[in-house]
Amino acid sequence: MTFHIVTLFPKMFDSYLSESILKRAIEDKKISVKFYNPRDYTKGTWRRVDQKPYGGGPGMVLQSEPVIKAVEAALRQAQDKRSKKTKVIFFSPAGKQFDTSYAKTTAKKFTDIIFICGRYEGVDARVKKIFKAEEVSVGPYVLTGGELPAMVMVDCISRQIKGVLGDFASLEESRVSSSDVYTRPAILKYKNKKYLVPKILLSGHHEKIDEWRKGK
Repeated sequence: MTFHIVTLFPKMFDSYLSESILKRAIEDKKISVKFYNPRDYTKGTWRRVDQKPYGGGPGMVLQSEPVIKAVEAALRQAQDKRSKKTKVIFFSPAGKQFDTSYAKTTAKKFTDIIFICGRYEGVDARVKKIFKAEEVSVGPYVLTGGELPAMVMVDCISRQIKGVLGDFASLEESRVSSSDVYTRPAILKYKNKKYLVPKILLSGHHEKIDEWRKGK
C-alpha cells in the first residue's frame, strides 16, 4: 500500500511515521508514504498557493492549480496509473464518516491512496470535482488542516494490511467486545485503596476468559 499525501506541511508527519509500528511497516516495505507539496508546483519567488475566496469571507483558500499539479504528480507515481486501484480522498467535515469498516474495505480494494490535505479555509472545490475525490470525515468536528485526518487514516488502514502488526490477532477491532485490559501487578494500591485484576483473567481458563470478555 502506498499513501500519497498532498500537503503544505510534510514535516508534520516526520515524528509519527518514524516511530513504532508505522516505522517498521515502512522499513519492511509493507507500506510507503510519499509527499507532494503544492508549493513545489508554483511559479514565482513567493511560491504562493492561496488567494481570497470569491464572494468574500474570512481567511484564504488554497488555489486549484498547484493542488491539481500535486495530485497529478501523485497519480503518476501510483502503481496502477489511475486504475480502479487508486483512490483520491478529499477531507471534509461533511464527508463520509471514516471508521474501521471503511479502513478494512480500503485496504482490500486499493494499492494507492491519495490524500488531499486542506489548509486555511479549504481547497478550491473544483479540485475534488476534477479528480472525483471521495469526501471523508474523521469526526464531527473541524480541524485546522487535513494532516491529522491523514495520519489517522494512514494508521488505521495500515493496521489492516497483513504483516504490519507482528500478530494479526493484535487488531483490537477484531477481538471480542471487551475493551478492558490488565497487566501486572495483580493488586494495585492507590491512595489506600486496592484495585484488583478480575479473578477470571488470572485463572488461565481461556474459554471462560472469552466468555467474560463477550459479557463486558
